Amino acid sequence: MARTDAIVVGAGLAGLVAACELAGRGKKVLLLDQEGEQNLGGQAFWSLGGLFMVDTPEQRRLRIRDSHALALSDWMGSAQFSRPQDDWPRRTAEAYLDFASGEMRAWLHGLGMRWFPVVGWAERGGALADGHGNSVPRFHITWGTGPGVLAPFIARARALNDQGLLTFAFRHRATEIVKHDGRVAGVAGEVLAPTDTLRGQPSNRSVTGRFEHHADAVIVTSGGIGGDLERVRRQWPTARLGPAPRRMVAGVPAHVDGAMIDTTARAGAALINTDRMWHYTEGLQNWSPVWPNHGIRILPGPSSMWFDATGQRMEAPCLPGFDTLATLKRILSTGHDYSWFILTQAIIRKEFALSGSEQNPDLTDGGWREVLASRLGGGGRAPAPVEAFKEHGADFIVADDLETLVAGMNRLADHPLDPAHIRAQIEARDAQLDNPFAKDAQILALRQTRAYLGDRLIRTAKPHRLLDPAQGPLIAVKLHILTRKTLGGIHTNLDGAVLDAADQPLDGLFAAGECAGFGGGGYHGHNALEGTFLGGCLFSGRNAGRAALH
Repeated sequence: MARTDAIVVGAGLAGLVAACELAGRGKKVLLLDQEGEQNLGGQAFWSLGGLFMVDTPEQRRLRIRDSHALALSDWMGSAQFSRPQDDWPRRTAEAYLDFASGEMRAWLHGLGMRWFPVVGWAERGGALADGHGNSVPRFHITWGTGPGVLAPFIARARALNDQGLLTFAFRHRATEIVKHDGRVAGVAGEVLAPTDTLRGQPSNRSVTGRFEHHADAVIVTSGGIGGDLERVRRQWPTARLGPAPRRMVAGVPAHVDGAMIDTTARAGAALINTDRMWHYTEGLQNWSPVWPNHGIRILPGPSSMWFDATGQRMEAPCLPGFDTLATLKRILSTGHDYSWFILTQAIIRKEFALSGSEQNPDLTDGGWREVLASRLGGGGRAPAPVEAFKEHGADFIVADDLETLVAGMNRLADHPLDPAHIRAQIEARDAQLDNPFAKDAQILALRQTRAYLGDRLIRTAKPHRLLDPAQGPLIAVKLHILTRKTLGGIHTNLDGAVLDAADQPLDGLFAAGECAGFGGGGYHGHNALEGTFLGGCLFSGRNAGRAALH
């Protein structure tokens, strides 16, 4: 049995931030994680590194007029807070917006972070002004992507480790929160056998011993549930989104299973909004998987035509990049759990990006020269990772004519597609390009998108007919539901203090990051605006680290 000032359970981004805050104040901190040191940083390592920030120099340089008031309106319209337990989630969201429009960028800039100068426009909504969506671009991609976000905190943690203030305990799986006289007093669990598996790959669960460590404060930062697909299905909001998908691909490794959320609940924590979750509709089967059933998300531009599994074109706001949950509900309403993109080589070259640090080596390891060569290079080819998926991925069909393309789609389909119906819908869309006026919502959105300089330069293909042979070949992509984020979880207040069923703090227990719904037990409400996952880990981890032991 050992004693320290504070224990942090989970060595992802939120855990690193919390541990650095505590150890930076001279507290002795033990940082536990069930995985090996090779997984330090957790899920943030695999991310694109996007951060939701408001009224930044990057935005102003692109003539984006953003404000705290506009961001608050967008967030609340998206969150749709509606439950009695949404008080702390709402207050956490309001505090995050103060942070994102205030000290966030200066704090991170002071730590050495820098951002790609073109701000992305994710989750555009596409319905009503007071509903879901970002009114302006706010998605700031960090140079170095996810590893670039982690870098200053990993460096700080290692320096604090050298000073004897922070101790890493990898392969320590917490299974119990220890209490004494009604107060949280530490953590107990199992020591797992060493592992040399690569980051993200399944590691052994061989138990070599037990541990029990005592502390004055415990901060749980253990992540979400997206790696346990059966648990995702059990918590699925059927009444709101329709039946849970029979088939999904996993956007996170298998060890992201929510086990520590249950452990925290057994210690008296209230769990709220567990039916709120954020899964993507543009998932691909990874042709070079790292973890089981590994999925990758397409980050699409606005031009691909989106069809449901029956071959019916989807209507606004179910357009690429506009409204994830509306599109998820629309897809599942067909009784199927997949959909289709149809596009051209000209579109894939300019508009397809793949989420994740490993799929964006130019942004992760390179600089301006690499980005320009990759994204705007000649020869008509898409960035290399995208071309690799097109060549090797099981979900891609490439053909010179539509009938051959649909025949290839039907080889992958559960529901046969009628090539004449697909052709009629594409021809109707193409006809809308004949003059500057249109009634097609996607054509109108495409033209509006190109009014934003950043999208016109690097994210949006020049509008063209999909059936124009000069823009070909034609490409179809089968899209799967991709598990990703948990929007509810451990109920906390703004300081990250864990609350019980009576909304009272559990003395000595805190939570941050995805296991706490990124703060408050779900500061997104029902919908996320993107860049708010890493942002929520940074914000809630910092709050918990500053509040613990005060």
